[in-house]
Amino acid sequence: MGMTMTQKILAAHAGLESVKAGQLIEVNLDLVLGNDITTPVAVKEFNKIGVNKVFDKEKIAIVPDHFTPNKDIKAAEQVKMIREFAQDKGIVNFFEIGEMGIEHVIIPEKGLAVAGDVVIGADSHTCTYGALGAFSTGIGSTDMAAGMATGKCWFKVPSAIKFVLKNKPSKWVSGKDVILHIIGKIGVDGALYKSMEFVGEGLKYLSMDERLTMANMAIEAGAKNGIFPVDDKTVAYLKEHSTREYKVYEADEDAEYDEVIEIDLSSLRPTVAFPHLPENTKTIDEVGEVKIDQVVIGSCTNGRIEDLRVAAEILKGKKVAKYVRAIVIPGSQKIYLQAMEEGLVKTFIEAGAIFSTPTCGPCLGGHMGILAKKERCVSTTNRNFVGRMGHTQSEVYLASPAVAAASAITGKITNPEDVA
Repeated sequence: MGMTMTQKILAAHAGLESVKAGQLIEVNLDLVLGNDITTPVAVKEFNKIGVNKVFDKEKIAIVPDHFTPNKDIKAAEQVKMIREFAQDKGIVNFFEIGEMGIEHVIIPEKGLAVAGDVVIGADSHTCTYGALGAFSTGIGSTDMAAGMATGKCWFKVPSAIKFVLKNKPSKWVSGKDVILHIIGKIGVDGALYKSMEFVGEGLKYLSMDERLTMANMAIEAGAKNGIFPVDDKTVAYLKEHSTREYKVYEADEDAEYDEVIEIDLSSLRPTVAFPHLPENTKTIDEVGEVKIDQVVIGSCTNGRIEDLRVAAEILKGKKVAKYVRAIVIPGSQKIYLQAMEEGLVKTFIEAGAIFSTPTCGPCLGGHMGILAKKERCVSTTNRNFVGRMGHTQSEVYLASPAVAAASAITGKITNPEDVA
């Protein structure tokens, strides 16, 4: 029996000719990633190991992003600790204010992950880099510590679900709508510890930004990773952003999948995940009257330049509804600058939104947009669990940048077609 794309990458990094689902293997790592919440714990565990240096100064990335700029004394102390660790160990890829961004936006942007890599990160949305044709997955802080020390990690080889994407989506249907539709279809545990492998002629209609969004949310279906084949768009992106050599792996024709699911992109509608799970989806036509208090456009899911362009296209010449707070957060300094140069920032501010420094901020209830009791937010983030963005009696509705921008204008969840 042949191997899936994910299994081929893992086999190569384990020095094995082949692997099969369920097999335990030790693999060599190309990148170990941490942030300001998870790295402090990893540093403490690293110090217990008894080594005085990391396995490779260039293959570790630490990005303070969740509570950045530091929201309080505790956050400042956490970052101070990992900054000193990075300095002491000579870690090259430490990105803070001024050169920072949200970790899963800047890692691809800076070319630190490429096709064929194995990447682990002490953050569940590390699965983002599957859009580049890499195996990337979230791990705990202890595994991060071991990875920094040894450059290796143990895995159980995942089985896979193949998603065959067909046809062209309509104008206001984006990668976010596709992945929300899929999660609504299979559930938050529908791909538990499996690889979600996206294929099909419909891929040609999905930009790299959209693929990054989809891979980012694979974890919301319980997946070990999400991964896309390397095509011309991927190669162009890799050449633009990285000088590293990449390697293309392709699934065997006789690769075994637990399930094959076909998705007709042309039939999809803008999709919204209602509280309090990403699987609780409704199409925009099924939403009804849902008044909102806040809109957040940004995050590691939808803080890229295309996301901001779509939101600005809808908001241009219009106003955010009275008593609605609209917060726009670019994913990186580079995107911030690009949005300024393209006039997007001006559009947002003239519409009555605010434009923030790059940060995870409100996504995890950190800062820059915490919700009060009974408040509702339409957000382009990835999770809408109870209390995710603030009060346990607040509500988060997950949506695309287009739906979020349209909703900011009307003060209720709105179809972009109705305001564009």
